[in-house]
Amino acid sequence: MADLKELTILMRGAGEMASGVAHRLWRAGFRLVMLDLPAPLAVRRRVSFCEAVHQGSMTVEDATAILIDGPEQADAVWKKGRLPLLVDPEMTSLKALNPDILIEATLSKKNDYGLNPNMAPLIIALGPGFQAPEDAHYVIETNRGHNLGRVIESGAAEPNTGHPGDIKGLTWQRVLRAPREGVFETEHQIADLVQEGEAIAMVGGEPVLAGTAGMIRGLIRPGTPVSKGLKVGDVDPRGKQALPGNISEKARAIGGSVLECILRKYNT
Repeated sequence: MADLKELTILMRGAGEMASGVAHRLWRAGFRLVMLDLPAPLAVRRRVSFCEAVHQGSMTVEDATAILIDGPEQADAVWKKGRLPLLVDPEMTSLKALNPDILIEATLSKKNDYGLNPNMAPLIIALGPGFQAPEDAHYVIETNRGHNLGRVIESGAAEPNTGHPGDIKGLTWQRVLRAPREGVFETEHQIADLVQEGEAIAMVGGEPVLAGTAGMIRGLIRPGTPVSKGLKVGDVDPRGKQALPGNISEKARAIGGSVLECILRKYNT
């Protein structure tokens, strides 16, 4: 049996879903490094470790990610019980980190960089766009429903529906999208309560209107350049019950499935 705490995990992505997975692995005692973009576009920023790119550190529930400059700094962060995060979208640190496990958690819905099982002893890909075992040893279903969290050994996850999850019978109404290309500006904060039709933000002089009343659960950072149609926020119709600082049940479920894959490989 391998010493699980000595395994090195490299996770590509540090947004909402990736952060929920990372948090679960951290709680289980694993050491991992997260990689993300120089300007992440996370909407649910209160539960996304990628905010460390902007702030230097980010705490999600009881775990803290620390921005590092290179893979050689990871060990010092692990010794403090924290999660190192590196700006490295091209994964140039792969060779230096030499991970036992590589998790593709960007939810990009496409294998645009040649992910393959030769990159690490165990490759796990989240969501559609990846095929097991050709691209990864395991693919995890990320679509809500009876198959959420299913570990796929042969085949792919369900295709992207393009529709957000249903909360209180609402789907597309919850999502805030940029009405045009421009710079996203807002005076609202995550956790603000808003009314249907209320202007939440401005992009290029045009308002971003709430499609439902509720609590703002996510907003991208003000001052971010955006394209027309980009998701810039979401409103949870549950209002004060939304808990925007809590990892979602979906992210926790996916994290449990990733943990299952690791134990299948190494707990023998």
